[in-house]
Amino acid sequence: MDHISPEDLCILLIEPSTTQRKAIVKELNGEGISNIDFADSIVSTLEALQQRAPDLIISSLHMPDGSAIELLTKLKNDENYHHIPFMLVSSENRKEELEIFKQSGVVAILPKPFCKAHLGKAINATLDILAPQELELDLYDVQDIRILLVDDSRLARNHIRRVLTNLGAQHITEAEDGAQALAILDEQMFDLIVTDYNMPQVNGQELTEKIRASDKHSHIPVMMVTSEANDAHLSTISQSGVNALCDKPFEPETVKKLLFQLLEQ
Repeated sequence: MDHISPEDLCILLIEPSTTQRKAIVKELNGEGISNIDFADSIVSTLEALQQRAPDLIISSLHMPDGSAIELLTKLKNDENYHHIPFMLVSSENRKEELEIFKQSGVVAILPKPFCKAHLGKAINATLDILAPQELELDLYDVQDIRILLVDDSRLARNHIRRVLTNLGAQHITEAEDGAQALAILDEQMFDLIVTDYNMPQVNGQELTEKIRASDKHSHIPVMMVTSEANDAHLSTISQSGVNALCDKPFEPETVKKLLFQLLEQ
């Protein structure tokens, strides 16, 4: 798929509320998107998927027969549907309730109500995943870059790997936490480390501090992916030696710009 525009997208919208559904459809139409299928429950979603696989799923948090995280878990564990970008639309703003979605590789989390800018950004992230463009570098061939990807969430690793692969990266080694990453670093060399912050045993900040204290690896750029929103906390993370911070959800265009800055400096 060399080029795709919003008008080309096929959307599956999961929303039990008729009023909310109309409001979301209006915003989608404003982006030029009119090819929209509908579902109002987990059961009807699975039935709709059997009829036609969409380019993007947009889902409400709550449904009569379950929640969006139950649906997302089903889809991510199904080889037929795990690749479909998933966008959450919810009025929920409690961090602990949204964290599981941030760790699961959703393409975007939109508030209710959302504005045109919110939706446009999320649609662009979807297009970047569906029709990626390889990262062009002067100093490196992106296909030769050795990347260590560290995240304790398998779903998050899958999503980040997909974004990195879409940018042209071919040599990606995965670690489930900071402790495993340090063990791998004892044996291998890398050009870039992409790490989560919240991890058991050795978190992303501790991992970065150990990398910076290492004679062998101190020069390696580190990009940290975090859902932490506290400014003071982010300041502490930055002081550990991280070269770039990236929010979860992991947006392809942002990652592309950060990688260019890190690898071309």
